[in-house]
Amino acid sequence: MAGAGLEEFRRRWREELAQREGPAKRRLPAGPEWDERRRRRQRGNGEGPAGAAREPEPVSQWGICGAVRAAPEGAPAQPAPAATGYFELAKSLLEGGECPLASPAPWTAGESSCSGRGRDSEVSQVPEAPQPENTGGDRLLEQLIRDLNEINEIPFFDIQLPYELALKIFQYLGRTELGRCAQNRNGAVSQLQYEFGNVLCDVHSCDGVVIAGYTSGDVRLWDTRTWDFTAPILEPMHGAAEPGSQPHVSFVRINNSLAVAAYEDGTVNVWSLMIGRDPVHCYQHNLKIQALALSLEGATIATASGSEVRVECPNDKGYWETAAHFEIQKLVNFLHLIPDTGRHPVAVAATEDVVYLLKAENPSRVLHSVYGQPVTCLDVSSKEAAFGVKSLGWMNEGNKILLYSLQTSQCLTTLGSSLGDFTCVNLRNSPPHLLVTGNKDRRVRVYDLRSSTSSCSLYAHQLGVSAVQMDDWKIVSGGEEGLVCVWDQRMGNKLWEMHARHPVRHIWFNTHSLITANIPDEKSPRGASILDDDLTAHRRHRGIIYAYEFSMDQLALESILPICRSSYDEVAGYNYNIGLAVPYDNI
Repeated sequence: MAGAGLEEFRRRWREELAQREGPAKRRLPAGPEWDERRRRRQRGNGEGPAGAAREPEPVSQWGICGAVRAAPEGAPAQPAPAATGYFELAKSLLEGGECPLASPAPWTAGESSCSGRGRDSEVSQVPEAPQPENTGGDRLLEQLIRDLNEINEIPFFDIQLPYELALKIFQYLGRTELGRCAQNRNGAVSQLQYEFGNVLCDVHSCDGVVIAGYTSGDVRLWDTRTWDFTAPILEPMHGAAEPGSQPHVSFVRINNSLAVAAYEDGTVNVWSLMIGRDPVHCYQHNLKIQALALSLEGATIATASGSEVRVECPNDKGYWETAAHFEIQKLVNFLHLIPDTGRHPVAVAATEDVVYLLKAENPSRVLHSVYGQPVTCLDVSSKEAAFGVKSLGWMNEGNKILLYSLQTSQCLTTLGSSLGDFTCVNLRNSPPHLLVTGNKDRRVRVYDLRSSTSSCSLYAHQLGVSAVQMDDWKIVSGGEEGLVCVWDQRMGNKLWEMHARHPVRHIWFNTHSLITANIPDEKSPRGASILDDDLTAHRRHRGIIYAYEFSMDQLALESILPICRSSYDEVAGYNYNIGLAVPYDNI
């Protein structure tokens, strides 16, 4: 009986396949029984007694086992054959019901479902009732799409569909769709949270090591290069106030050897990543600190408080000392240290509408000053400084990005002319001769410094762009609405996005990792005061740090479809997701 039921299932499947192959390849069985079935099917489809078929309509629906079949453009489509019950079978299984092809008797322990995967099943022959066209097809397609959207780490095409059927589906997908399919295949997302820190104040990262400061005064490290992200909580200077009474952390910075935190009371703590959790240096400003900078390499720190800029670094004997001290007439809004300057630190500071070049053992020098044109963002490289200026007044020429040479103090080029303010600029991490910016007009722009033109403009974030970084082909941007987007600048397309509450204030990525931080603007939200029963802030007020890892080997290479792991030169595996967003890209 089991063999007869399986043969009946196969026979009916072959009949449907033959019907969909077209008149030229259709092989219909002969005999009085089949003539009677065909007449019943014609009556069920609404055909006349003379066998005149209805006017065919274009077909674009799920065919055999989920494969998509669409009528070619400009050509008449074949009439859709009557449903033979397989959509009803799938629908019944999805709804948790019994198999429509099964006998009324309940399943026994030795019986199995009618999937036909090398197992016997008891299937009884039931009269075939006429059914309307495309029964359940659209609903099953919607269900399939919803299932795909819910899957993050389990690859659908390796588990749920046969290999050959997946290839048939891929034939109808373009490069963008193939890339999107591949993006769901691999990668791990981790949330870096510190429950006792209350509200997140500032985040910085360097080569996968993340530092975060909180309203509780705690400073926490995570090393995303290790499997468990273990890293210490950095202790404040000995003799400080009791735990729980520490001032809020204003800024944090980290490089390969040092971690630095500036507090609201003007205190600056410096830790060595090589020796313990206690600070190796500490100094104090009289006023609140407005800006903090740490050299990419080495041990040079710059802080701005009020009109004072102070540069600290160890001397030849290893003792910390003040290397330079500058007095500026206005409050400093932006501060950066120039990399690769040798023993004499060089800093660039921006006040409301003046940009200064600060060299140790030399007086401060004005790099740019135009009254009524505030500086809105700043970034530096070893030879250049780029900053955004806002144009006001009756001679409003649009907001621009100015690029200055640090050697000659001359303006090299003027970029853009936007109605919105430039909110962020990234020169240091951009490829040679390129610069990426974010603007309040919701756009991310890439400028070619050789031609002073925009090579790419992307409509990115509804509330404005807050952070941005790029490499040779992809751009990662963060917005005030909390959205993180990854773009392919060559195609001008968004590859994927991730949303969280609060603005995105920090972005860092390399070939296989991405770190983002959503930092709330409100550091003392309602419901987190000392008068409340719960002294900890609610999770939605705290902010969040995400660490994405795209090199996780979750599957064997053999299980990946060749179309997802081929290149122009040879068949090779991928680091997926970001790298596979456009086919044939190798990281």
